Amino acid sequence: MSSIYFSMLKRLLFVVFVGLGLTIARITYAAGLEVPKLIVSQDRETIALTWDPVPSAIKYEFYYAPFPSLSPISKLDLDDLTRIEAKFSDTEAYIVALAAYDVNEKVVFSNTPILQRNLKASGGETSLDVATSNAFALPAPNLSEDENLFHIEGDKAFDAVFVTAPSSVNSGLGPIFNHNSCASCHPKNGRDVGPDAGDVADTMLFRVSLPGAHKITGAPIGVPGFGLQIATKANFGIQPEATVTVSYNESKIILDSGIEVQLREPSFSIDSYIDLPGDSLFSARVGPPVFGRGLLEAITENSILALVDEYDSDSDGISGRPNYVWDYEKQKTVLGRFGLKANNPDLRLQTADAYHQDMGVTNSIFTSDTAFSQVQDDGLGDDPELDEDTFNAAVFYVQSLAVPERRNVNDPEVQLGELVFAKAKCAVCHTPTFKTGKSEISDSLSNQVIHPWSDMLLHDMGPGLADNRPDFMANGREWRTSPLWGIGLTRLVNGHNTFLHDGRARTILEAIMWHGGEAQASRDYVFSTNENEVEALLKFLNSL
Repeated sequence: MSSIYFSMLKRLLFVVFVGLGLTIARITYAAGLEVPKLIVSQDRETIALTWDPVPSAIKYEFYYAPFPSLSPISKLDLDDLTRIEAKFSDTEAYIVALAAYDVNEKVVFSNTPILQRNLKASGGETSLDVATSNAFALPAPNLSEDENLFHIEGDKAFDAVFVTAPSSVNSGLGPIFNHNSCASCHPKNGRDVGPDAGDVADTMLFRVSLPGAHKITGAPIGVPGFGLQIATKANFGIQPEATVTVSYNESKIILDSGIEVQLREPSFSIDSYIDLPGDSLFSARVGPPVFGRGLLEAITENSILALVDEYDSDSDGISGRPNYVWDYEKQKTVLGRFGLKANNPDLRLQTADAYHQDMGVTNSIFTSDTAFSQVQDDGLGDDPELDEDTFNAAVFYVQSLAVPERRNVNDPEVQLGELVFAKAKCAVCHTPTFKTGKSEISDSLSNQVIHPWSDMLLHDMGPGLADNRPDFMANGREWRTSPLWGIGLTRLVNGHNTFLHDGRARTILEAIMWHGGEAQASRDYVFSTNENEVEALLKFLNSL
Protein backbone atom coordinates (compact mmCIF):
# COMPACT_ATOMS: atom_id res chain seq x y z
CA MET A 1 0.00 0.00 0.00
CA SER A 2 1.41 3.41 -0.90
CA SER A 3 2.28 5.80 1.92
CA ILE A 4 -0.15 8.35 0.47
CA TYR A 5 -3.00 5.85 0.51
CA PHE A 6 -2.07 4.62 3.97
CA SER A 7 -2.20 8.22 5.23
CA MET A 8 -5.66 8.60 3.71
CA LEU A 9 -6.78 5.35 5.34
CA LYS A 10 -5.55 6.55 8.71
CA ARG A 11 -7.54 9.74 8.22
CA LEU A 12 -10.64 7.77 7.29
CA LEU A 13 -10.13 5.48 10.26
CA PHE A 14 -9.81 8.51 12.49
CA VAL A 15 -13.10 9.73 11.08
CA VAL A 16 -14.68 6.41 11.99
CA PHE A 17 -13.34 6.33 15.52
CA VAL A 18 -14.19 9.92 16.33
CA GLY A 19 -17.56 9.62 14.64
CA LEU A 20 -17.52 12.91 12.78
CA GLY A 21 -21.14 12.89 11.77
CA LEU A 22 -21.16 9.52 10.07
CA THR A 23 -23.90 7.04 10.74
CA ILE A 24 -21.68 4.00 10.43
CA ALA A 25 -24.21 1.78 8.70
CA ARG A 26 -24.37 4.28 5.83
CA ILE A 27 -20.63 4.70 5.15
CA THR A 28 -19.95 4.20 1.43
CA TYR A 29 -16.39 5.26 0.70
CA ALA A 30 -16.09 2.61 -2.01
CA ALA A 31 -18.84 2.29 -4.57
CA GLY A 32 -19.91 -1.33 -5.03
CA LEU A 33 -18.66 -2.56 -1.65
CA GLU A 34 -21.32 -3.39 0.91
CA VAL A 35 -20.82 -2.15 4.44
CA PRO A 36 -19.86 -5.06 6.74
CA LYS A 37 -21.83 -5.42 9.97
CA LEU A 38 -20.03 -6.84 12.98
CA ILE A 39 -22.08 -9.24 15.11
CA VAL A 40 -20.94 -9.64 18.73
CA SER A 41 -21.38 -12.80 20.79
CA GLN A 42 -20.01 -13.87 24.16
CA ASP A 43 -19.24 -17.24 25.74
CA ARG A 44 -18.05 -16.62 29.30
CA GLU A 45 -14.79 -14.68 28.99
CA THR A 46 -14.53 -15.09 25.21
CA ILE A 47 -16.01 -12.45 22.92
CA ALA A 48 -16.40 -13.29 19.23
CA LEU A 49 -16.98 -11.06 16.24
CA THR A 50 -18.45 -12.42 13.02
CA TRP A 51 -19.52 -10.86 9.75
CA ASP A 52 -20.90 -12.02 6.45
CA PRO A 53 -18.45 -12.05 3.55
CA VAL A 54 -18.57 -8.76 1.66
CA PRO A 55 -19.00 -9.34 -2.11
CA SER A 56 -15.95 -8.09 -4.04
CA ALA A 57 -13.90 -7.79 -0.84
CA ILE A 58 -10.50 -9.48 -1.05
CA LYS A 59 -9.27 -8.77 2.48
CA TYR A 60 -10.21 -7.33 5.82
CA GLU A 61 -8.34 -5.23 8.37
CA PHE A 62 -9.43 -5.07 12.00
CA TYR A 63 -8.91 -1.92 14.05
CA TYR A 64 -9.31 -1.63 17.80
CA ALA A 65 -8.70 0.94 20.52
CA PRO A 66 -9.25 1.00 24.30
CA PHE A 67 -12.58 2.44 25.36
CA PRO A 68 -13.22 5.18 26.36
CA SER A 69 -9.73 6.65 25.76
CA LEU A 70 -9.80 5.74 22.01
CA SER A 71 -6.01 5.65 21.97
CA PRO A 72 -3.85 4.02 20.75
CA ILE A 73 -5.47 2.56 17.62
CA SER A 74 -4.10 -0.87 16.68
CA LYS A 75 -4.57 -2.99 13.54
CA LEU A 76 -4.73 -6.66 12.58
CA ASP A 77 -4.58 -7.97 9.00
CA LEU A 78 -7.26 -10.66 8.64
CA ASP A 79 -6.94 -11.55 4.94
CA ASP A 80 -10.29 -13.18 4.11
CA LEU A 81 -11.32 -14.30 7.63
CA THR A 82 -14.92 -13.64 8.72
CA ARG A 83 -14.52 -14.36 12.42
CA ILE A 84 -12.24 -13.19 15.19
CA GLU A 85 -12.38 -13.88 18.92
CA ALA A 86 -10.42 -13.08 22.07
CA LYS A 87 -10.56 -13.59 25.80
CA PHE A 88 -11.35 -10.50 27.85
CA SER A 89 -10.80 -9.72 31.50
CA ASP A 90 -13.92 -8.58 33.29
CA THR A 91 -13.14 -4.86 32.98
CA GLU A 92 -11.44 -4.68 29.57
CA ALA A 93 -13.28 -2.67 26.93
CA TYR A 94 -12.39 -1.93 23.31
CA ILE A 95 -14.06 -0.16 20.44
CA VAL A 96 -13.53 -1.94 17.13
CA ALA A 97 -14.08 -1.48 13.41
CA LEU A 98 -13.61 -3.66 10.36
CA ALA A 99 -12.31 -2.37 7.02
CA ALA A 100 -13.17 -4.29 3.84
CA TYR A 101 -11.03 -3.77 0.72
CA ASP A 102 -11.67 -4.59 -2.93
CA VAL A 103 -9.06 -5.39 -5.59
CA ASN A 104 -8.49 -1.66 -6.16
CA GLU A 105 -7.93 -1.18 -2.43
CA LYS A 106 -11.06 0.87 -2.03
CA VAL A 107 -12.41 0.54 1.49
CA VAL A 108 -15.59 0.59 3.55
CA PHE A 109 -15.83 0.49 7.35
CA SER A 110 -18.21 -1.44 9.55
CA ASN A 111 -20.23 -0.42 12.55
CA THR A 112 -18.18 0.27 15.72
CA PRO A 113 -19.33 -1.93 18.61
CA ILE A 114 -17.87 -1.80 22.09
CA LEU A 115 -16.42 -5.16 23.13
CA GLN A 116 -16.82 -5.81 26.84
CA ARG A 117 -18.00 -8.78 28.81
CA ASN A 118 -21.63 -8.52 29.93
CA LEU A 119 -21.96 -5.06 28.38
CA LYS A 120 -25.72 -4.96 28.93
CA ALA A 121 -25.47 -5.82 32.62
CA SER A 122 -25.14 -2.31 34.06
CA GLY A 123 -25.32 -3.65 37.61
CA GLY A 124 -23.42 -6.88 37.12
CA GLU A 125 -25.33 -9.80 38.63
CA THR A 126 -27.80 -7.38 40.24
CA SER A 127 -29.08 -6.44 36.74
CA LEU A 128 -32.53 -7.22 35.37
CA ASP A 129 -33.70 -7.18 31.76
CA VAL A 130 -36.70 -4.98 32.42
CA ALA A 131 -38.03 -1.91 30.63
CA THR A 132 -41.32 -1.20 32.39
CA SER A 133 -42.67 1.45 34.74
CA ASN A 134 -41.30 -0.68 37.62
CA ALA A 135 -37.77 -0.84 36.21
CA PHE A 136 -36.25 0.91 39.25
CA ALA A 137 -38.34 -0.84 41.91
CA LEU A 138 -37.30 -4.51 41.81
CA PRO A 139 -34.97 -6.46 44.10
CA ALA A 140 -31.61 -7.60 42.81
CA PRO A 141 -32.03 -11.10 41.36
CA ASN A 142 -28.97 -12.48 43.19
CA LEU A 143 -30.21 -11.86 46.74
CA SER A 144 -30.45 -14.78 49.11
CA GLU A 145 -33.86 -15.91 50.37
CA ASP A 146 -33.38 -14.13 53.69
CA GLU A 147 -32.17 -10.98 51.91
CA ASN A 148 -35.25 -11.01 49.70
CA LEU A 149 -37.47 -11.09 52.78
CA PHE A 150 -35.50 -8.22 54.34
CA HIS A 151 -35.76 -6.30 51.05
CA ILE A 152 -39.56 -6.67 51.16
CA GLU A 153 -39.59 -5.24 54.69
CA GLY A 154 -37.46 -2.37 53.42
CA ASP A 155 -39.87 -1.77 50.56
CA LYS A 156 -42.65 -1.30 53.10
CA ALA A 157 -40.47 1.11 55.08
CA PHE A 158 -39.58 3.10 51.97
CA ASP A 159 -43.26 3.54 51.06
CA ALA A 160 -44.46 4.11 54.63
CA VAL A 161 -46.27 7.43 55.13
CA PHE A 162 -45.41 9.06 58.45
CA VAL A 163 -48.04 10.85 60.50
CA THR A 164 -48.14 13.25 63.41
CA ALA A 165 -47.28 11.86 66.84
CA PRO A 166 -48.66 10.23 68.84
CA SER A 167 -49.64 7.32 66.63
CA SER A 168 -49.30 3.55 66.86
CA VAL A 169 -48.00 3.34 63.27
CA ASN A 170 -45.33 5.51 61.56
CA SER A 171 -45.42 8.14 64.27
CA GLY A 172 -43.18 11.18 64.37
CA LEU A 173 -43.72 13.28 61.24
CA GLY A 174 -42.52 16.84 61.62
CA PRO A 175 -43.45 19.09 63.27
CA ILE A 176 -41.90 20.67 60.16
CA PHE A 177 -40.98 18.69 57.07
CA ASN A 178 -40.81 18.54 53.26
CA HIS A 179 -42.16 15.07 52.51
CA ASN A 180 -43.92 12.38 54.52
CA SER A 181 -42.29 9.28 52.97
CA CYS A 182 -39.15 8.23 51.15
CA ALA A 183 -41.22 7.39 48.07
CA SER A 184 -42.74 10.87 47.85
CA CYS A 185 -39.26 12.31 47.14
CA HIS A 186 -38.14 9.35 44.99
CA PRO A 187 -41.29 8.20 43.15
CA LYS A 188 -40.95 4.57 42.01
CA ASN A 189 -37.34 4.87 43.23
CA GLY A 190 -36.72 7.29 40.38
CA ARG A 191 -36.37 11.00 39.73
CA ASP A 192 -38.77 13.63 41.02
CA VAL A 193 -40.03 16.23 38.57
CA GLY A 194 -38.96 19.86 38.38
CA PRO A 195 -41.85 22.29 38.99
CA ASP A 196 -43.48 24.37 36.28
CA ALA A 197 -43.27 28.15 36.26
CA GLY A 198 -45.47 29.74 38.91
CA ASP A 199 -45.80 26.51 40.90
CA VAL A 200 -45.13 26.14 44.58
CA ALA A 201 -41.97 24.06 44.51
CA ASP A 202 -43.31 21.15 46.57
CA THR A 203 -41.35 18.54 44.61
CA MET A 204 -38.04 20.10 45.65
CA LEU A 205 -35.82 20.48 48.69
CA PHE A 206 -34.02 23.69 49.59
CA ARG A 207 -30.73 23.48 51.44
CA VAL A 208 -29.71 26.61 53.29
CA SER A 209 -26.67 27.61 55.33
CA LEU A 210 -24.46 30.51 56.35
CA PRO A 211 -20.96 31.20 54.98
CA GLY A 212 -18.21 29.19 56.66
CA ALA A 213 -17.98 25.68 58.03
CA HIS A 214 -18.16 23.95 61.39
CA LYS A 215 -14.74 24.04 63.04
CA ILE A 216 -14.68 20.34 63.91
CA THR A 217 -16.84 18.58 61.32
CA GLY A 218 -16.36 20.91 58.34
CA ALA A 219 -20.13 20.77 57.77
CA PRO A 220 -22.18 23.76 56.56
CA ILE A 221 -23.43 26.11 59.27
CA GLY A 222 -27.17 26.13 59.82
CA VAL A 223 -29.26 29.29 59.62
CA PRO A 224 -30.92 30.28 62.93
CA GLY A 225 -34.64 29.59 62.66
CA PHE A 226 -34.18 27.32 59.63
CA GLY A 227 -31.31 24.92 60.22
CA LEU A 228 -29.82 23.35 57.08
CA GLN A 229 -33.01 22.82 55.08
CA ILE A 230 -36.12 24.93 54.59
CA ALA A 231 -39.21 23.03 55.73
CA THR A 232 -42.08 23.91 53.40
CA LYS A 233 -44.72 21.85 55.23
CA ALA A 234 -45.80 21.47 58.85
CA ASN A 235 -48.18 19.54 61.04
CA PHE A 236 -51.67 20.91 61.67
CA GLY A 237 -51.58 24.17 63.57
CA ILE A 238 -47.86 24.73 63.04
CA GLN A 239 -46.36 27.25 60.65
CA PRO A 240 -43.99 26.00 57.93
CA GLU A 241 -40.67 27.77 57.61
CA ALA A 242 -41.46 29.05 54.13
CA THR A 243 -43.38 28.73 50.90
CA VAL A 244 -41.17 28.66 47.81
CA THR A 245 -42.39 29.41 44.28
CA VAL A 246 -40.42 29.10 41.08
CA SER A 247 -40.18 31.17 37.91
CA TYR A 248 -37.96 30.72 34.87
CA ASN A 249 -35.96 32.90 32.56
CA GLU A 250 -36.33 31.27 29.13
CA SER A 251 -33.77 31.47 26.36
CA LYS A 252 -33.15 29.67 23.08
CA ILE A 253 -29.92 28.48 21.52
CA ILE A 254 -29.40 27.01 18.05
CA LEU A 255 -26.75 24.34 17.69
CA ASP A 256 -24.47 24.41 14.66
CA SER A 257 -26.47 21.43 13.38
CA GLY A 258 -29.59 23.63 13.34
CA ILE A 259 -31.20 21.91 16.33
CA GLU A 260 -33.00 24.38 18.60
CA VAL A 261 -32.74 23.97 22.36
CA GLN A 262 -34.90 25.91 24.78
CA LEU A 263 -33.18 26.59 28.10
CA ARG A 264 -34.81 27.73 31.32
CA GLU A 265 -32.99 29.13 34.34
CA PRO A 266 -34.94 28.93 37.61
CA SER A 267 -35.29 31.59 40.24
CA PHE A 268 -37.04 31.10 43.54
CA SER A 269 -39.21 33.35 45.65
CA ILE A 270 -39.10 32.50 49.36
CA ASP A 271 -41.94 33.68 51.61
CA SER A 272 -40.52 32.76 55.04
CA TYR A 273 -42.04 32.94 58.52
CA ILE A 274 -39.09 35.08 59.64
CA ASP A 275 -36.54 36.89 57.53
CA LEU A 276 -33.63 34.87 56.22
CA PRO A 277 -30.25 36.51 56.92
CA GLY A 278 -28.98 38.43 53.92
CA ASP A 279 -25.88 36.25 53.62
CA SER A 280 -27.82 32.96 53.53
CA LEU A 281 -26.65 30.43 50.95
CA PHE A 282 -29.40 28.57 49.12
CA SER A 283 -29.46 25.38 46.99
CA ALA A 284 -32.49 23.86 45.26
CA ARG A 285 -32.59 20.07 44.81
CA VAL A 286 -34.83 17.50 43.12
CA GLY A 287 -34.74 13.92 44.39
CA PRO A 288 -32.55 11.63 42.19
CA PRO A 289 -33.01 7.89 41.53
CA VAL A 290 -31.99 5.52 44.33
CA PHE A 291 -31.39 2.16 42.59
CA GLY A 292 -27.83 0.82 42.31
CA ARG A 293 -26.60 2.67 45.37
CA GLY A 294 -25.52 -0.48 47.19
CA LEU A 295 -23.11 -1.12 44.32
CA LEU A 296 -21.75 2.43 44.47
CA GLU A 297 -21.23 1.94 48.19
CA ALA A 298 -19.28 -1.26 47.47
CA ILE A 299 -16.76 0.41 45.13
CA THR A 300 -13.45 0.50 46.96
CA GLU A 301 -12.14 3.84 48.09
CA ASN A 302 -8.90 3.22 46.19
CA SER A 303 -10.84 2.72 42.94
CA ILE A 304 -12.48 6.11 43.32
CA LEU A 305 -9.33 7.91 44.41
CA ALA A 306 -7.40 6.43 41.48
CA LEU A 307 -9.45 8.73 39.21
CA VAL A 308 -8.62 11.91 41.12
CA ASP A 309 -6.82 14.57 39.08
CA GLU A 310 -7.33 17.57 41.33
CA TYR A 311 -4.60 19.68 39.71
CA ASP A 312 -5.27 18.53 36.12
CA SER A 313 -1.90 16.87 35.74
CA ASP A 314 -2.82 15.57 32.26
CA SER A 315 -3.91 19.06 31.10
CA ASP A 316 -7.22 17.87 29.70
CA GLY A 317 -9.16 20.60 31.51
CA ILE A 318 -10.85 18.07 33.80
CA SER A 319 -9.79 17.79 37.43
CA GLY A 320 -12.11 15.61 39.48
CA ARG A 321 -11.56 15.60 43.22
CA PRO A 322 -13.13 13.85 46.21
CA ASN A 323 -15.29 15.35 48.89
CA TYR A 324 -14.33 14.48 52.45
CA VAL A 325 -17.19 14.67 54.91
CA TRP A 326 -17.99 14.07 58.56
CA ASP A 327 -19.22 10.60 59.51
CA TYR A 328 -21.60 11.22 62.42
CA GLU A 329 -21.47 7.56 63.48
CA LYS A 330 -17.70 7.08 63.33
CA GLN A 331 -17.03 10.66 64.45
CA LYS A 332 -14.32 11.23 61.90
CA THR A 333 -13.77 12.63 58.38
CA VAL A 334 -14.20 10.10 55.57
CA LEU A 335 -14.70 9.97 51.79
CA GLY A 336 -18.07 11.31 50.61
CA ARG A 337 -20.06 9.29 48.06
CA PHE A 338 -23.76 10.13 48.19
CA GLY A 339 -25.82 13.25 47.73
CA LEU A 340 -25.55 15.67 44.82
CA LYS A 341 -22.32 17.05 46.24
CA ALA A 342 -21.07 13.72 47.65
CA ASN A 343 -21.88 15.13 51.08
CA ASN A 344 -22.76 11.81 52.77
CA PRO A 345 -20.30 8.94 53.30
CA ASP A 346 -22.62 5.93 53.13
CA LEU A 347 -26.24 4.90 52.80
CA ARG A 348 -26.87 4.68 56.54
CA LEU A 349 -25.94 8.33 56.97
CA GLN A 350 -27.76 9.43 53.85
CA THR A 351 -30.94 7.59 54.87
CA ALA A 352 -30.79 8.87 58.44
CA ASP A 353 -30.26 12.41 57.14
CA ALA A 354 -33.24 12.09 54.79
CA TYR A 355 -35.56 10.87 57.55
CA HIS A 356 -34.35 13.71 59.75
CA GLN A 357 -34.23 16.66 57.34
CA ASP A 358 -36.93 15.71 54.82
CA MET A 359 -39.53 14.21 57.18
CA GLY A 360 -38.57 15.57 60.59
CA VAL A 361 -38.29 11.97 61.86
CA THR A 362 -35.56 11.54 64.44
CA ASN A 363 -33.46 8.39 64.58
CA SER A 364 -30.49 6.84 66.33
CA ILE A 365 -28.03 9.02 64.42
CA PHE A 366 -29.88 12.35 64.38
CA THR A 367 -31.76 12.49 67.66
CA SER A 368 -33.03 16.08 67.88
CA ASP A 369 -36.03 17.46 65.99
CA THR A 370 -35.14 19.85 63.17
CA ALA A 371 -37.51 22.34 64.86
CA PHE A 372 -35.65 22.16 68.17
CA SER A 373 -35.32 25.63 69.73
CA GLN A 374 -37.61 27.13 67.05
CA VAL A 375 -41.20 28.29 67.54
CA GLN A 376 -42.41 25.16 65.70
CA ASP A 377 -40.90 22.80 68.31
CA ASP A 378 -43.68 20.51 69.61
CA GLY A 379 -41.84 19.75 72.87
CA LEU A 380 -43.04 16.13 72.88
CA GLY A 381 -39.65 14.64 73.76
CA ASP A 382 -40.49 11.42 71.89
CA ASP A 383 -37.07 11.02 70.27
CA PRO A 384 -35.85 8.95 68.51
CA GLU A 385 -39.02 8.37 66.49
CA LEU A 386 -37.73 5.81 63.96
CA ASP A 387 -37.13 2.33 65.36
CA GLU A 388 -33.85 0.69 64.42
CA ASP A 389 -35.42 -2.29 62.65
CA THR A 390 -37.37 -0.05 60.27
CA PHE A 391 -34.32 2.11 59.71
CA ASN A 392 -32.09 -0.86 58.89
CA ALA A 393 -34.72 -2.30 56.53
CA ALA A 394 -35.04 1.01 54.65
CA VAL A 395 -31.27 1.22 54.25
CA PHE A 396 -31.04 -2.35 52.95
CA TYR A 397 -33.89 -1.73 50.52
CA VAL A 398 -31.90 1.01 48.80
CA GLN A 399 -28.74 -1.11 48.91
CA SER A 400 -30.39 -4.14 47.30
CA LEU A 401 -32.39 -2.73 44.37
CA ALA A 402 -31.77 -4.18 40.92
CA VAL A 403 -30.23 -2.11 38.15
CA PRO A 404 -32.02 -2.21 34.77
CA GLU A 405 -30.00 -3.62 31.89
CA ARG A 406 -29.00 -1.56 28.88
CA ARG A 407 -31.02 -1.88 25.72
CA ASN A 408 -30.21 -1.81 21.99
CA VAL A 409 -26.46 -2.28 22.47
CA ASN A 410 -26.15 -3.79 18.97
CA ASP A 411 -27.87 -0.88 17.23
CA PRO A 412 -25.20 0.77 15.00
CA GLU A 413 -26.53 4.24 15.83
CA VAL A 414 -26.30 3.50 19.57
CA GLN A 415 -22.74 2.31 19.00
CA LEU A 416 -21.92 5.51 17.15
CA GLY A 417 -23.46 7.53 20.00
CA GLU A 418 -21.25 5.77 22.51
CA LEU A 419 -18.27 6.70 20.35
CA VAL A 420 -19.41 10.32 20.25
CA PHE A 421 -19.77 10.23 24.06
CA ALA A 422 -16.13 9.17 24.35
CA LYS A 423 -14.84 11.59 21.71
CA ALA A 424 -16.56 14.50 23.46
CA LYS A 425 -14.73 13.40 26.64
CA CYS A 426 -18.00 12.88 28.48
CA ALA A 427 -16.63 9.53 29.67
CA VAL A 428 -13.74 11.21 31.51
CA CYS A 429 -16.18 12.17 34.30
CA HIS A 430 -18.99 9.73 33.51
CA THR A 431 -16.68 6.74 34.02
CA PRO A 432 -18.25 3.69 32.37
CA THR A 433 -16.96 0.83 34.51
CA PHE A 434 -16.01 -0.07 38.07
CA LYS A 435 -15.52 -3.36 39.86
CA THR A 436 -16.87 -3.48 43.38
CA GLY A 437 -14.87 -4.84 46.26
CA LYS A 438 -15.97 -7.14 49.04
CA SER A 439 -19.25 -5.80 50.41
CA GLU A 440 -19.87 -5.86 54.13
CA ILE A 441 -23.60 -5.65 53.41
CA SER A 442 -24.30 -8.53 51.03
CA ASP A 443 -22.39 -10.99 48.87
CA SER A 444 -24.77 -9.95 46.07
CA LEU A 445 -22.85 -6.65 45.86
CA SER A 446 -19.33 -8.10 46.02
CA ASN A 447 -16.95 -8.26 43.04
CA GLN A 448 -19.50 -6.99 40.55
CA VAL A 449 -18.42 -5.36 37.28
CA ILE A 450 -20.80 -2.41 36.97
CA HIS A 451 -21.41 0.43 34.52
CA PRO A 452 -22.74 3.42 36.49
CA TRP A 453 -21.24 6.10 34.20
CA SER A 454 -19.94 8.16 37.13
CA ASP A 455 -16.53 8.67 38.71
CA MET A 456 -18.11 9.58 42.09
CA LEU A 457 -15.96 12.73 42.17
CA LEU A 458 -16.65 16.47 42.33
CA HIS A 459 -16.31 18.61 39.22
CA ASP A 460 -16.64 22.32 38.59
CA MET A 461 -19.71 22.59 36.36
CA GLY A 462 -19.39 26.30 35.67
CA PRO A 463 -21.39 29.37 36.69
CA GLY A 464 -24.61 28.32 34.97
CA LEU A 465 -25.15 25.37 37.31
CA ALA A 466 -23.45 26.85 40.38
CA ASP A 467 -25.50 27.06 43.58
CA ASN A 468 -22.67 29.01 45.27
CA ARG A 469 -23.20 26.99 48.47
CA PRO A 470 -20.24 24.95 49.77
CA ASP A 471 -20.90 21.55 51.35
CA PHE A 472 -17.90 20.20 53.28
CA MET A 473 -15.03 20.39 50.73
CA ALA A 474 -17.32 20.85 47.71
CA ASN A 475 -17.41 24.47 46.62
CA GLY A 476 -20.36 26.34 45.20
CA ARG A 477 -19.59 25.40 41.57
CA GLU A 478 -18.93 21.71 42.16
CA TRP A 479 -21.26 18.73 41.85
CA ARG A 480 -20.66 15.01 42.05
CA THR A 481 -20.89 13.30 38.66
CA SER A 482 -24.41 11.88 38.46
CA PRO A 483 -24.65 8.19 37.46
CA LEU A 484 -26.31 7.81 34.08
CA TRP A 485 -27.50 4.20 34.34
CA GLY A 486 -31.25 4.04 33.81
CA ILE A 487 -31.49 7.59 32.44
CA GLY A 488 -33.19 6.37 29.26
CA LEU A 489 -36.07 4.90 31.31
CA THR A 490 -36.91 8.13 33.15
CA ARG A 491 -40.00 9.01 31.14
CA LEU A 492 -41.28 5.43 31.23
CA VAL A 493 -40.87 5.17 35.01
CA ASN A 494 -41.57 8.72 36.16
CA GLY A 495 -43.58 10.24 33.33
CA HIS A 496 -41.20 13.14 32.65
CA ASN A 497 -37.73 13.95 31.38
CA THR A 498 -36.55 16.68 33.77
CA PHE A 499 -32.90 16.51 34.74
CA LEU A 500 -30.07 18.24 36.65
CA HIS A 501 -29.97 19.02 40.35
CA ASP A 502 -32.93 21.39 40.26
CA GLY A 503 -34.93 19.82 37.44
CA ARG A 504 -34.45 22.76 35.09
CA ALA A 505 -33.62 20.66 32.02
CA ARG A 506 -36.61 19.11 30.22
CA THR A 507 -34.57 16.94 27.87
CA ILE A 508 -31.19 15.23 27.95
CA LEU A 509 -29.91 17.61 25.29
CA GLU A 510 -31.00 20.59 27.36
CA ALA A 511 -29.08 19.14 30.32
CA ILE A 512 -25.96 18.76 28.17
CA MET A 513 -26.20 22.39 27.05
CA TRP A 514 -26.10 23.51 30.71
CA HIS A 515 -22.72 21.86 31.24
CA GLY A 516 -19.89 24.34 31.81
CA GLY A 517 -16.65 24.59 33.73
CA GLU A 518 -14.72 21.34 33.37
CA ALA A 519 -17.48 20.06 31.05
CA GLN A 520 -17.46 23.11 28.78
CA ALA A 521 -15.41 21.41 26.06
CA SER A 522 -17.75 18.41 26.07
CA ARG A 523 -20.76 20.68 25.80
CA ASP A 524 -19.11 22.64 22.99
CA TYR A 525 -18.34 19.44 21.06
CA VAL A 526 -22.03 18.52 21.09
CA PHE A 527 -22.98 22.11 20.22
CA SER A 528 -20.72 22.19 17.17
CA THR A 529 -21.12 18.70 15.74
CA ASN A 530 -23.65 17.63 13.13
CA GLU A 531 -27.19 16.36 13.56
CA ASN A 532 -26.30 12.70 12.95
CA GLU A 533 -23.89 12.71 15.85
CA VAL A 534 -26.27 14.53 18.17
CA GLU A 535 -29.06 12.09 17.41
CA ALA A 536 -26.72 9.12 17.86
CA LEU A 537 -25.48 10.50 21.19
CA LEU A 538 -29.03 10.87 22.49
CA LYS A 539 -29.94 7.40 21.27
CA PHE A 540 -26.94 6.00 23.16
CA LEU A 541 -27.89 7.82 26.36
CA ASN A 542 -31.44 6.55 26.04
CA SER A 543 -30.06 3.01 25.80
CA LEU A 544 -28.63 3.24 29.31
